Amino acid sequence: MGMLASFPCFEYIRTMETENALEALSALAHSARLAVFRMLVQAGPEGLPAGRIAERMEMPASSLSFHLKELHRAGLLRSRQDGRSIVYMARYETMNALLGYLTENCCGGNPCSPVPACSPVSVSSPRAVESKA
Repeated sequence: MGMLASFPCFEYIRTMETENALEALSALAHSARLAVFRMLVQAGPEGLPAGRIAERMEMPASSLSFHLKELHRAGLLRSRQDGRSIVYMARYETMNALLGYLTENCCGGNPCSPVPACSPVSVSSPRAVESKA
């Protein structure tokens, strides 16, 4: 079973429409936002306070605020007040819906086989080939 399939929050919800997918993909198409989102996915359902995200990202609070707003607008984050901090969490249901939308017609609509692990191909140098001749 793939890594995502074994994640406890992975469940495809067939509610993703093209416009929602484009909005989510657009938000993730920036390296800082993608890094923040991945950090929050790895943090789990409890999320992280904005200050800790800024520290880990080594990003000014104003820049982080802009990126968090874009991810939130795309439906990829939720937030909650915790004392004086705002804690941000990944919305796994949106992430899973996006993954489901992207793979919905995978393999021509047939069940997909597990992808075999690829091993690196050994490429001989031209000199090694010449020395054999």
